[in-house]
Amino acid sequence: MDLLCTHIDQIRPVKPGTEGCEECMALGDSWVHLRMCLGCGHVGCCDSSKNRHATRHYGSTDHPIAASHEPGEDWAWCYADKLMLDLA
Repeated sequence: MDLLCTHIDQIRPVKPGTEGCEECMALGDSWVHLRMCLGCGHVGCCDSSKNRHATRHYGSTDHPIAASHEPGEDWAWCYADKLMLDLA
């Protein structure tokens, strides 16, 4: 499935900007799971979280790929192509 993603070339060697969702931490809010932008390292909450900050980050930056930032998970999601990517 990775071969269908047209945005692989936009993945950068990034480090997480924070240990939790940047926006939720500023709001004093909670999240369900975390995603890290592979374009800039922004950490945001997943779509199961009420604020959906990872998706909002994509909407405001057009950084298309976010990886799971959960221990033991090696996958990413391309928002633009709507594809799951195996990073293992």
